[in-house]
Amino acid sequence: MAILPDESLPLLDAFAPVFTRPTYRRFLVLLGAAIITTGRRTVANLLRTAGSLAPGDPSSYRRVFSQARWSTIRLACAMARHLLALLPEDRPIALVGDDTAVAHPGPHVYGKARHRDPVRSSHSYTAWRYGHKWVVLAIPVRFPFAERPWALPVLVALYQSGEDDRRHGHRHRTPAQHMIRLLALMLHRSPGRRFVFVGDSAYGTHEVARFAHRHRGRLYLVSKLHPEANLFEPPPPYRGKGRPAVKGRRLAEPREAVAAARRLKRLTVGWYGGGTRRVETATGTGHWFKSGKGLVPIRWAFVRDREGTHRD
Repeated sequence: MAILPDESLPLLDAFAPVFTRPTYRRFLVLLGAAIITTGRRTVANLLRTAGSLAPGDPSSYRRVFSQARWSTIRLACAMARHLLALLPEDRPIALVGDDTAVAHPGPHVYGKARHRDPVRSSHSYTAWRYGHKWVVLAIPVRFPFAERPWALPVLVALYQSGEDDRRHGHRHRTPAQHMIRLLALMLHRSPGRRFVFVGDSAYGTHEVARFAHRHRGRLYLVSKLHPEANLFEPPPPYRGKGRPAVKGRRLAEPREAVAAARRLKRLTVGWYGGGTRRVETATGTGHWFKSGKGLVPIRWAFVRDREGTHRD
């Protein structure tokens, strides 16, 4: 269609099997209008932008969403497959995850709750935002006009508060548990591909680490770790008497191991904005233990800024 460039046709063709043919035509009109519309992207505004390129009754475009027979999961997986097909199959694919709060203060908004706004908050001040909290799984994509990669969201999940889940009779899931579901979907829909998932401390939980360990060889987790994490050696072989041991000898916590180290390794590493920074590092291995959840093998790394402007 005239509103969309020819370069986008391979991606749009990947979307076609998700819809019926009439819905697909209306979806393309709304998609093209959404790209060039300024202001609020309501259906009325999109149709006003499309003008004569949107034939038919306006209500038929609203029914694309209000009476949707198509699956947003299938649509997201179609976009992810199209993107993964452009990446080398013999290399692991980087995935990044985070959550974002979007303001929707209306009195009847589904899933609305009070969430911490990480952008406006600091260590001494917490800013709250009423609306939705989305857990986002994205693939970093490099463009020739940007120095740093852009995160292209491919899968999202709506986080709901515990009170809201109890009111609707749903099982409450933390952001980390939502991310596990998104990662499981990515693994299931992309057989044979390997992934490296990077997230902040909210996703560096023992539960996410266990999930990555169950899918070892296909999924690797990179995240922040608590400096006092309980590390142990694997349990000794069972000798046939009593209850089998669940963990072996206790190892030094990462903080203790760094404090006892005689010398840290010095490196010059890439930094934000395309620059470099001198750091001191230390690393070690162990099995992360959580009561009732077992052991997860990990490698931890400690980084200290030699210029003293950033925290360890």
